[in-house]
Amino acid sequence: MRFLPKDEGFFALFDQLSSRLNAAATHLQALFADPSQREVLTVKIKAEEHAADALTYEVLQRIDRSFVTPLDREDIHLLTNRLDNVVDLIDGTARRVTMYRIDEPRASASELTRVLRAAAETITEGVKLIRKPSEVHRIARRVKELEEEADQIYSQAISELFEGRPDPLEVIKWKEIYDNLEHAVDECEDVANVLESISLKNS
Repeated sequence: MRFLPKDEGFFALFDQLSSRLNAAATHLQALFADPSQREVLTVKIKAEEHAADALTYEVLQRIDRSFVTPLDREDIHLLTNRLDNVVDLIDGTARRVTMYRIDEPRASASELTRVLRAAAETITEGVKLIRKPSEVHRIARRVKELEEEADQIYSQAISELFEGRPDPLEVIKWKEIYDNLEHAVDECEDVANVLESISLKNS
């Protein structure tokens, strides 16, 4: 068994999955910059979500077919699911913009999507560098910094949401959207932590 070659195809699938995450985050940033484009951009994000699901399925099928994997099977499964979870959260946030008929941009939402996109770009870089622990450690630190920035923006956004006498429906809609955005950035940090763990384990 030890003479069988390792299936290196998983790394290309990780790259493709992180690219889908990056594209979805880019579309979401554009959506919150100009909600009038919600119909078009929500469709684009849904396409990325479908593509990410297909890649996730392909990874899981490949785990079953491969005699020798380049990483622990549990780690491959965990990283794949973590990446897919962020894409799902982005898709869910976009759908809420459409369902709630959000028409006007809000600065806090735009800031959160900027941070989310930066985290997605950083993760994409980290996935490509998975075999270089020192680089992945740098990536993980950067994502942690972005997560802390998102926490600050989120706290300020929620505080502003309850100022004065806000419309209860607006509060409900926007709080759910802010919650989803903040959760997506949190999940990016989880991805970075998994990447760092895998990189160190296989160095």
